[in-house]
Amino acid sequence: MKIGIQTWGSNGDIRPMLALAAGLQKAGHTVTLVVSSIDNHSYQEISSQLGIAYRQAPEHIDFAMQDFAQRSFRMNPLQWLRALLDEAFFPHEQAVYQAAQQLVADNDYVIGHHFLYPLKLAALLRQKPFFSVTLCHAAIPNPAVAPFRFPDLGCHLNKLSWKLLDLAFNWALKKPLSRLWLEAGQTPPVNVLSELLTSQQLNLVAVDPLFCRSSGQWQPHHQACGFLNLTEDARHWAIPTDLAGFLDHGPAPVYMTFGSLQQAVPDWSMALFLEAVNLAGCRAIIQTSSARYPAGSQTDKVYFIGRHPHQPLFKHCAAVVHHGGAGTTHAATRSGCPSVVAPFMDEQLFWARQLQALGLAGNPLPAKKVTAAALAEGIRKVLSSKTMQDNAKQVSQSMQSNDGTTRAVQLLEAQF
Repeated sequence: MKIGIQTWGSNGDIRPMLALAAGLQKAGHTVTLVVSSIDNHSYQEISSQLGIAYRQAPEHIDFAMQDFAQRSFRMNPLQWLRALLDEAFFPHEQAVYQAAQQLVADNDYVIGHHFLYPLKLAALLRQKPFFSVTLCHAAIPNPAVAPFRFPDLGCHLNKLSWKLLDLAFNWALKKPLSRLWLEAGQTPPVNVLSELLTSQQLNLVAVDPLFCRSSGQWQPHHQACGFLNLTEDARHWAIPTDLAGFLDHGPAPVYMTFGSLQQAVPDWSMALFLEAVNLAGCRAIIQTSSARYPAGSQTDKVYFIGRHPHQPLFKHCAAVVHHGGAGTTHAATRSGCPSVVAPFMDEQLFWARQLQALGLAGNPLPAKKVTAAALAEGIRKVLSSKTMQDNAKQVSQSMQSNDGTTRAVQLLEAQF
């Protein structure tokens, strides 16, 4: 089959789709990947290694991530999402839609990141099957649990809470998200959250079963396939000699990163990390975001590293300090590391709570209020907790047996 995949966002939104593309390619399908990267990173090289046709559309997104982070730091989730779309998506909506139309015309089936409603519309107009991929299950209606931040009122009243959440998203986003549909002469789906943003035929939920144990209550088109784990770049990456020496000359370090968000607050994050390391008295590997701390440089206690695949290095670490992104959460847990989470937004707080409930992290430390002293205390608690260390090892073994990409390909091929 000829399959088109389209995604939008930062590294955490793109890597799972690369993993899925690689799985489909290995299963004998011909895959084209279209990426809209808000940090303008190109994935051409790894796509070529995987034999995947690659396009970037638009080629450049004019988005000042650092300025946006500083202005949006204290917004509520819906305000933040609307501001992000206004600055990083809507100005490029036509380019994304045109790429979607071409992808639909050239392929038998199309698969989109759960936010790519332009691809859903393009597929509808050409009567081609459209499937979606959701990277976080927090917004999938499930009467067994209340929506995040809502009180759990039991199965019947939780349904009402989910309807209220739909209404909130409709109020905040339906008008701008319906624009393309109306221009095409189509009636947009009634609800943004539960209908417009996902496929009603098959929505792959790229979350390890460990994190979504009540998925049996989802509607049938939502299927948890497991984490879409990109391993190709790890095969081509080896631990640098100087880093191997750093690892050998002391106890296992704590790894520290805020993922792509670190680019938005580079100086603040580096100062926070370094002071916390001092206060905690631990060793650390810090993903650098500042020219003051170049990749490959080190001190007695800290090694600074640039961009690299996380899992081959996480398995040598005692814990991971991170922002609670879905990809980093899975990578740390799969590698047997407990977490210290400083979430920037509600979706990341959701993942922090998931880790906490599984005994893999302590209390979340919201980035809006976190101090170096609080972060250091969080690190000390994780490093001294045998329970968390044991839980992390047990969960890692369980996750190793789950191949999300293989399961995703099986679910898709059943639809083909």
